[in-house]
Amino acid sequence: MKTRNYSHRTIQSYVCMLANIAKFFKQSPEKLTVEQIKKYLYYCKVEKGYSVSTINQTISALKILFQDVIGLQWDSNIRIKRPRKNRHLPEILSLEEISRMIQVTRNLKHKAILAVLYSSGIRREELLNLKISDVDSKRMLIRISNGKGNRSRDTILAHNTLKIIRTYYSSVYPKPQMYLFEGYQPGVPYSASSVGNIVKRAVKKSGITKHIHIHSLRHAFATHLLEQGINLKVIQKLLGHTSLRSTAIYLHLAKVDPNTVKSPFDKI
Repeated sequence: MKTRNYSHRTIQSYVCMLANIAKFFKQSPEKLTVEQIKKYLYYCKVEKGYSVSTINQTISALKILFQDVIGLQWDSNIRIKRPRKNRHLPEILSLEEISRMIQVTRNLKHKAILAVLYSSGIRREELLNLKISDVDSKRMLIRISNGKGNRSRDTILAHNTLKIIRTYYSSVYPKPQMYLFEGYQPGVPYSASSVGNIVKRAVKKSGITKHIHIHSLRHAFATHLLEQGINLKVIQKLLGHTSLRSTAIYLHLAKVDPNTVKSPFDKI
């Protein structure tokens, strides 16, 4: 099985989905007909109410099985259209809300985590894998090693974030041995669920009523850069997007300043 392009977690998820299909039909998934596959997907959508994302992941699991394991040409032999997601624009935190979230967070490690997430625009997994040596205070950059798709890149290290990191590092005990943020066990990265709880608590204590999650800090980073006039290609590079289309969503989220953007009608 060609697994080099998939993470261990993704493979485990796909195997679990294939096991559910086998249980549903009481037979090996590799023996399924196209009609059976469509029947199962209909069952997932209509009767179980699974999300579009889950259904698409199920299709991906089947595609890997039939294409990479069995050796069939998926597109020509098994024609199954993927359902499209309803694109809902995420809610964006303002600069004032970001500042409030950091200010109400008293724990120095938690404060540093929030500051790094927002000011660099990195993903949660990238934060958890961030090593002390990845923080380059001389060049004011943060090196992301093996980010999404096993790609490496550099992103911004804000001066304010560096101050918060130094305050956290000088006071924390025991000192982190490898990762910038470690749990109770030295040399082991902080847990993903703990990062989520930090963001939730900060949002609640700040009195923010928007639907906010960890990725919202990344959205805010990109949107605020765009509102500053930073080129979309630069933002794409900082975020680690392979396609400019992924970055272009922030064009819909950026706030228009009526003092700088004038309607052409006013020029008549």
